Amino acid sequence: MKRGKTTADPAPPATLFLFGAHGDLVKRLLMPAIYNLARDGLLDPHLHIVGVDHNPVGDAEFAERLKAFIVEQVRAKHPEQADTAIDPAVWGPLAERIGYVTGDFTDDETYQTIARKLQANGTGNAVFYLATSPRFFTEVSQRLNRAGLLYEQPQAYRRVVVEKPFGSDLATAQELNRQLLEVMDERQIYRIDHYLGKETVQNIMVNRFSNGIFEAFWNNHYIDHVQITAAETVGVETRGNFYDQIGALRDMVPNHLFQLLAMVAMEPPAAFGADAVRGEKAKVIGAIRPWSTEEALANSVRAQYRAGEQGMPGYREEQRVDPQSQTETYVALKVMIDNWRWMGVPFYLRTGKRLSVRDTEIAICFKPAPYAQFRDTNVDYIKPNFLHIQIQPDEGMWFDLQAKRPGPALVVDNVKLGFAYKDFFQMQPSTGYETLLYDCFTGDQTLFQRADNIENGWRAVQPFLDAWASNAQVEEYPAGTDGPAGADELLARDGRAWHSLG
Repeated sequence: MKRGKTTADPAPPATLFLFGAHGDLVKRLLMPAIYNLARDGLLDPHLHIVGVDHNPVGDAEFAERLKAFIVEQVRAKHPEQADTAIDPAVWGPLAERIGYVTGDFTDDETYQTIARKLQANGTGNAVFYLATSPRFFTEVSQRLNRAGLLYEQPQAYRRVVVEKPFGSDLATAQELNRQLLEVMDERQIYRIDHYLGKETVQNIMVNRFSNGIFEAFWNNHYIDHVQITAAETVGVETRGNFYDQIGALRDMVPNHLFQLLAMVAMEPPAAFGADAVRGEKAKVIGAIRPWSTEEALANSVRAQYRAGEQGMPGYREEQRVDPQSQTETYVALKVMIDNWRWMGVPFYLRTGKRLSVRDTEIAICFKPAPYAQFRDTNVDYIKPNFLHIQIQPDEGMWFDLQAKRPGPALVVDNVKLGFAYKDFFQMQPSTGYETLLYDCFTGDQTLFQRADNIENGWRAVQPFLDAWASNAQVEEYPAGTDGPAGADELLARDGRAWHSLG
């Protein structure tokens, strides 16, 4: 029997201002997520949505465009559901509360218009979502403050949501934190990482800390190593100009992959409040061993996809990419955590574009049985057990166990014990932003990054950035494959191998 979602109270009334309202983030993810929250009864009937951008458009037209975008996304993924993608009973009341502000982010008059919109909506609560280019994060925040829009009262919260990339290295991340904290408190800043909105990621903490069976062996006495993978089949698509400036490491490691690492490696928090959980995460990331330049080069692989089969273009042939680019589209790293629980346990991280399958997972490898007691048989080696936490696609969790095949001969085979979310729970379509947006409205910062966590992440990857700055060559791998040979060699040197993709 499938179980439905646990019910929650609707978020309090507020106005959500979407800066960069015509961008892909709003169209593909944020607005569908808002619709899904409304469908599930998690939005107050007095929640207002206001787009902010320089394109001149009226309120009604903006609402119609958003509706069209939602239908377009459903048609692309589930063509058979396109005609029923929008429930009029849900969309009608929501559309009536959608507005728009035409204005330049660098013009103070834009913020005066925003203030008038907020006052007209009849609620003092406001969330300002910066779905913009990173260069506007400080600009918009400072002008919001100048207009008095960040000033909170007892019944009027003001919150700012900041998307990644949060800086491009340690120095820029520290400067961005400094500038934001000049105009608002840490409790008002929601640094968002959409990976943390995925049900399977949130379930890591639940599985670890609500099932006593795990804690006994969740340490270096029993765990051999941990692999964290984020593989994509797509290339850079229309983001060539942006991606060419940052590459795979900056795009994925200090945020997405390190957040997954923190979920696995953190100590049990004193409570499941935001401060306690985020404090433990920051400690883990802060304990990552800082490699020297030589160690960083030895413990990293950077590569770029070239043309593959079935007409897949190489990275340098993609739109808006420098034909001589040395930007990596794949990175594999080995990191160590210097604390009592994880001393000696390597964490291997890999992420890349144009790979053979889409696969985001955590694979925890346990140390093998110390001795295979099956004398006079063909079983002279027992494979290690793996715990697989599948984040996307097909969310679930599986334990690899060894079992005897039926028959007179002693033949050991691998079997899986676990569950897929879709088999046990009724899962409505989602973008991964629903939980995070709901938390923004309700004031729960547990799944959002704190300043020290951000800076610790950049501090951990800075040695790799510094090492690559003087050694810019990248390895190549054919588009549509599992990645470069160097990534396999990185683990082979330690007598290990990557878990197969997919």
